[in-house]
Amino acid sequence: MRKLGLISVTVVGVAILSASPISIKLSGEKGLSVSLDKAYAVIGRPLTPGSVAGVNRRHTRRAVRRCAAGVTCPHYY
Repeated sequence: MRKLGLISVTVVGVAILSASPISIKLSGEKGLSVSLDKAYAVIGRPLTPGSVAGVNRRHTRRAVRRCAAGVTCPHYY
């Protein structure tokens, strides 16, 4: 019973740490530290959704899907 409780606490802890942007680091000077990570999407990088290339790629993909579905095909009129 005690082993099952330890396993369940470990699984819940791993699920929380993998779902949240928290890092646990072990350093020689500070010991164990917990930090909150941040993700930065830089506009202008080729693979970010807000970049010019990303917007163009998304626009083209949607236009192709609409044309394939028969909704709009402006170049056939």
